[in-house]
Amino acid sequence: MQITSREQLREVYPEPKGRTVRKVIDHLEEHCRAFIALSPFVLLSTAGADGKGDVTPRGDAPGFVAVLDDNTLAIPDRPGNNRLDSLQNVIENPEVGLLFLVPGFMETLRINGTAQIRTDQELCQRFAVAGRLPPSVLVVTVREAFLHCAKSIMRSRLWDADAQVERSLMPTIGQIISDQLGESRPVETQDQVIESYRPGLY
Repeated sequence: MQITSREQLREVYPEPKGRTVRKVIDHLEEHCRAFIALSPFVLLSTAGADGKGDVTPRGDAPGFVAVLDDNTLAIPDRPGNNRLDSLQNVIENPEVGLLFLVPGFMETLRINGTAQIRTDQELCQRFAVAGRLPPSVLVVTVREAFLHCAKSIMRSRLWDADAQVERSLMPTIGQIISDQLGESRPVETQDQVIESYRPGLY
């Protein structure tokens, strides 16, 4: 049976209770700030005016996301593939969701709010690396913030060394895309792929 209403959904799942509901706050207090400062990786969720969703990874040195004040954080946009899916979505629909991870931590930090794309020179300068400025910075106004429990990380064993998967079990990303597009091109090794990324990290 397909579930099509909140009422049907709650027939399958009980209502959340206690701290599960009460733990949601509307600002970045000391523990949220500390978590963000330790995090080198965040997932950014957006949706366009047409309702189509997108999730993209953002990563850099721990603390690359800056907390500007109790209700605002900033994420520099590092060089990528220039698809700009997330940024175009933000222009159409400012609602965003963030999921921060810290290697070794079982918990994650969830933040929901609204975003705007800024190119202020002073703000971009704050995120310069080796003299290179991000072309833009995503500034997020926080509406909700809360720590998510450890169950998904525990089940996935994401940080367990003996659960790591050999990359050689799949072709390189270049080979996969060539196969998907029906192209014929020289096969790159995984090391060659990684090295090709390095000059464009910043």
